[in-house]
Amino acid sequence: MGERIDHDRLFKELLQTFFGEFVELFFPQVYEAIDLEHIHFLQQELFTDVTRGDRHLVDILVQTRLKGEPGIILVHIENQASVQKDFAERMFVYFSRLYQEHRCRILPMAVFTYPQKHDEPDYFKLEFPFMLVLDFHFLILELKKHNWRNYIRSNSPVAAALLSKMGYQEKERVQVKLEFLRMLVRMELDPARTTLLTGFFETYLKLNEEEEKQLEVEIGKIDEKEAERMMKITTSWEQKGRVEGQANILVRILKKKFGHIPVEMENRVRNLSVEKQQELAEAIFDIETIEDVKDFL
Repeated sequence: MGERIDHDRLFKELLQTFFGEFVELFFPQVYEAIDLEHIHFLQQELFTDVTRGDRHLVDILVQTRLKGEPGIILVHIENQASVQKDFAERMFVYFSRLYQEHRCRILPMAVFTYPQKHDEPDYFKLEFPFMLVLDFHFLILELKKHNWRNYIRSNSPVAAALLSKMGYQEKERVQVKLEFLRMLVRMELDPARTTLLTGFFETYLKLNEEEEKQLEVEIGKIDEKEAERMMKITTSWEQKGRVEGQANILVRILKKKFGHIPVEMENRVRNLSVEKQQELAEAIFDIETIEDVKDFL
C-alpha cells in the first residue's frame, strides 16, 4: 500500500507561498478588495465535533483587511480532496466557530480538488415554510471544471501547479506536463519555489515510463535553449527525489535497528549529500550503537 498523501499540507504550502497569485487568478473580485500588504497567516485552529467524534484543523486562515477600510477581516480557505455530502453544513459550522472566536468579518472559500467533476453547492440554508432562518454562502473553486488549456499562457505559479488538478483527458497527460515545464521556464522562479511547484505537480500528475519517453520526444521538438532548461528542471527534481527516497530508507533502517533515533539525528541524515548517504548505506549494517551513528555524522 502506497504512502498516504497529505493533501491538506500540500495545498497549505502552495497557497501560503502564492496566496496573492491564487486569489488574483481565481477570485479577482476578492483580489481587488483586499490589502495584500497586510497579510498574516494565523495558526491552524482545531475544531472538535463532540456529537460525531470528528477533529478537524482549519486548513488556511489569513488575517488581512480591506483596502481603504479600518479593521481586520479573515479569509478562511478549506481544501476538500474527496466528496462529502454535508460539506456545506461543515463550512457553516467552521464559520460560526471562527466568528465566535474572532468576532470580525470572515470570507469563507472552498477549493474542491477531487479527481471528478461534481456539482457542489455554495450555500447552506435553514428554513421553514413561513421563514428563512439562515442563508449562508461561501466562494467555491471546483478545479476539475477548469480546462487546463485556458491557463497555459498565464504567468501564475499557482496556475502551473494546479494544471495537475484541472480538467484534462488521459491522452493529454504528456502535453499537460510539457506545458507545465514551459510555464516554469518562462517564469524563471528561484530553485525553492520551482521545487515546491514541481513537487506539487508530480504528486498529482506523475507520468509513467512510456509517457516519460513521449515527453522526451516532445521536448526534443522545441527550441534548443527552452528544451535545455526544461531538462534541467526535470533532472534537478529527479535527483532531489532520489536523495529524499534514499534518506527515507536510511531513516527507516536506523529506527528499526535502534527502535528510536533523535529528531536532530534524523534531520542530519536527511540533509546528507548523495555521497555521504551512500557511505552511510554501505556502513549501516556495521553500525552497532547510536553513538556510532553520531560519530559517522
